[in-house]
Amino acid sequence: MTIRVVVADDQELVRSGFAMILDAQPDIEVVAEAGDGAEAVEAVRRHTPEVALLDIRMPGVDGIEACREIAASGACRTVMLTTFDSDEYVYEALHAGASGFLLKDVRRDDLVHAVRVVARGDSLLAPSVARRLVEQYTRATARPRRPDPLLDTLTGRERETLLLLARGLSNAEIAAELVVSDHTVKTHVGNVLAKLGLRDRIQAVIRAYETGLITAGDPPPGGATRPGSSPASARN
Repeated sequence: MTIRVVVADDQELVRSGFAMILDAQPDIEVVAEAGDGAEAVEAVRRHTPEVALLDIRMPGVDGIEACREIAASGACRTVMLTTFDSDEYVYEALHAGASGFLLKDVRRDDLVHAVRVVARGDSLLAPSVARRLVEQYTRATARPRRPDPLLDTLTGRERETLLLLARGLSNAEIAAELVVSDHTVKTHVGNVLAKLGLRDRIQAVIRAYETGLITAGDPPPGGATRPGSSPASARN
């Protein structure tokens, strides 16, 4: 199956560079390029791609609004691009329905990996991007906690799984931390998302921070560490 992609960025060289990298893959086809959010939304409507790669900051309709419109239509999944690892708009983009984040200086292999991960219905949690950006943003804005009674429906293991998700651990790393099988972790993750009414792992990270279950700067549960800087992904 060929993964159809729309690439949107107001910088032509950046946009063309990403498009060339992706188009060179045997299983990926860039069906359209867009210079702003409005063009991106129209391109998604016209070409019905599986993935839209959107720059957060674009003139007119920015990447966040484009992401919101695309996510609402259910047309495809979105990966957000940002130049800065402390972008003030990341939290809004998460709420808009983004399935992942990449810095614009992403390595070629990680860009291709991200598109494939999101296309198959997974979410992308890069420790060097998504988790750190959420922590920085929540610390900077001091958002008030919003208690969620649904957290009480989680079992002890499901709660531990949510904490580890919020720290950006992959399924394999959660399995190692909890000393359980990958299949068991997938079950726990699925139960967490279902009980909390969440779409994917990124929404789980947001909920953990919003409810105060975890706060910026907290040590990882159980002493877990998050090695490496490559994007981590796992099926919900």
